Amino acid sequence: MAFVFGLVLGIIVGLALIVVFVKSENARSKARADLAATVAAFARMTVEDSRKILPNDLYPSWVVFSQRQKLNWLNSHLTKIWPYVDEAASELIRASVEPVLEQYRPIILASLKFSKLTLGTVAPQFTGVSIIEDAGDGITLELEMNWDGNPNIVLDIKTRLGMALPVQVKDIGFTGVFRLIFKPLVDEFPCFGAVSYSLRQKKKLDFKLKVIGGDISNIPGLSDAIEETIKDAVEDSITWPVRKIIPILPGDYSDLELKPVGVLEVKLVQAKGLTNKDIIGKSDPYAKLYVRPLRERTKTSKTINNQLNPVWNEHFEFVVEDTSTQHLVVKIYDDEGLQASELIGCAQVRLNELEPGKVKDVWLNLVKDLEIQRDTKNRGQVHLELLYCPYGMSNGFSNPFSTEFSSMTSLEKVLKSGGSANGSVENGHAAGKKKREVIIRGVLSVTIISAEDLPPADVMGKADPYAVVIMKKADSRNKTRVVNGSLNPVWNQTFDFVVEDALHDMLIIEIWDHDTFGKDYMGRCILTLTRVILENEYRDSFPLDGAKSGKINLHLKWIPQPIYRDS
Repeated sequence: MAFVFGLVLGIIVGLALIVVFVKSENARSKARADLAATVAAFARMTVEDSRKILPNDLYPSWVVFSQRQKLNWLNSHLTKIWPYVDEAASELIRASVEPVLEQYRPIILASLKFSKLTLGTVAPQFTGVSIIEDAGDGITLELEMNWDGNPNIVLDIKTRLGMALPVQVKDIGFTGVFRLIFKPLVDEFPCFGAVSYSLRQKKKLDFKLKVIGGDISNIPGLSDAIEETIKDAVEDSITWPVRKIIPILPGDYSDLELKPVGVLEVKLVQAKGLTNKDIIGKSDPYAKLYVRPLRERTKTSKTINNQLNPVWNEHFEFVVEDTSTQHLVVKIYDDEGLQASELIGCAQVRLNELEPGKVKDVWLNLVKDLEIQRDTKNRGQVHLELLYCPYGMSNGFSNPFSTEFSSMTSLEKVLKSGGSANGSVENGHAAGKKKREVIIRGVLSVTIISAEDLPPADVMGKADPYAVVIMKKADSRNKTRVVNGSLNPVWNQTFDFVVEDALHDMLIIEIWDHDTFGKDYMGRCILTLTRVILENEYRDSFPLDGAKSGKINLHLKWIPQPIYRDS
């Protein structure tokens, strides 16, 4: 009996040990898998990701500036020579910024000048330097700088009413990247002919305004107007692609100056799925677009009331100075009337992604902040049509938005140039004060070939689709026949439209499901006519907006009859 009891007890203990061992091994295996996943996640982390998790003082500088060299030696020397730098830089800033302040001076002010300007006793700190590859005969450095200074800056402001206000700019906090270009390289000491400097990137610019002996808030709107003027002055006077040139050796350095290199044509087509910012009703969206964020260069669309899927079809033109670094920014706002507009979302397109002379049709996802790359919230999309036209493009391409789009008679050239048959065109812009609007007239032939993978519209999983073809400006429309019981209808029907202003018109194709007692909307696609004007004819497939699935196959043909008129 004792033997049997011992045997049973041994088996039980053995089984228990086996279970414990298996569980232990499973736990260790899971721990190893979790550790591997964690290590893999850390391997994918960028420096920007780590900065969001930990403050800068918790990890070493080689992590923070892994792509940059540290500049402790430069900061030490700069602190020693800062009083002399202050004196020289103050005069340089006064001479370069004061004319720009006057240029952007708010209309409520009669004058805006510096009465005092010194940079204080606190030297900036350079946190890193990198060398940028330069294909030309020069060397380019980028210096990252932080400055929490104590400058003594006083603006002498006079209002239209004759009131004088000394306004102090204080508590300046600045973080940015300066670019230094040593170019051209020569065989004479110091081995470069000139130095160009520019603010390559402005990450932060904070400051406060205070009326000496008073409160600036007593004058409504003055503080905001002065802040906008200062920021515009910084942007226009020193922010890249603007650059200041300091000659070191005698010579002509005009080729280093900022020069326009082309024109970006932008058509703001539409947006869809915008976030609703209103409690009652829907948002009233409008868009702001810019390449350089200056007030005079920022374009604003019209407001579409109570709409989360607005259609604008507005055309804007921007001067481009540097395609390698500049980008187009689009910001969508909700118009709040007398209150400040609320940002719905923003997006950007790098100009170096555009092929000169070729239309690029893009849908961009809207984000909350262009600096935050991990914004996953759906804020809607914006639809743009982009065309970059370099000056002097000689590959046979013609800009359809330019008055040079088609050949002109000698009489038209005389009228255009203001009396001279050989009037000049400078930098791609026509001479003369009158703006000439291009009116492209012609016949658009639209063939609705077929549709594919349409969503079911009835209980049998089928649909009875037909297409409605609409020219937006003229509100002229035609419709195809109904194809019964099909999610892949074939129509092969052609409609011709006389278009009076093709560059500013739109083609809308709507798909409907025919029903005995009415009709059901299935989706649509919206097209501008720029591509067909440039290519004369093309065949393509387009996805249906507002539908879970489906696309429509079209064949478009353009027969042009361009004319010009003054506006």
